[in-house]
Amino acid sequence: MTQVDQRNARILRELRSDGRISNLALAEKIGLSPSACLRRVQDLERRGVITGYRARLDPVQTGQAYVVYVAVGLAEHSKAAQLGFERAMDRFDEVAECHNIAGAFEYLLRVETADLAAYKTFHTDRLGTVPHVRSITSYMVMGSPKDMRA
Repeated sequence: MTQVDQRNARILRELRSDGRISNLALAEKIGLSPSACLRRVQDLERRGVITGYRARLDPVQTGQAYVVYVAVGLAEHSKAAQLGFERAMDRFDEVAECHNIAGAFEYLLRVETADLAAYKTFHTDRLGTVPHVRSITSYMVMGSPKDMRA
């Protein structure tokens, strides 16, 4: 695990908030010279602390404003069943995130569709036909007062 000092932690917070901030503006916010700030950012990238940069998209504009968290239980707890399920999720564009979790269910999905009708189609025609799926529990997102994902 990489140690992150206070200056680097501030850099990471700023970049998490705005990944397109200029090095000059970032250096001013952190209180470093631009060259020292750039060296720190490049070092964080080289060490794998910063793994990439992403664009935040407007879900309404991209037709993915209907968000559902889906808990999926598998009927079989074998490695083959897990791998088959994970491969299927990788093929589904509606699945924005797929997490193997501990607890009452094996997987937690973040599914993004245009609306309820599109989610129902995904639920019935796609997710519901994946082998080894035993249960599907849907949690519709009503609002997101805090969302730190990029």
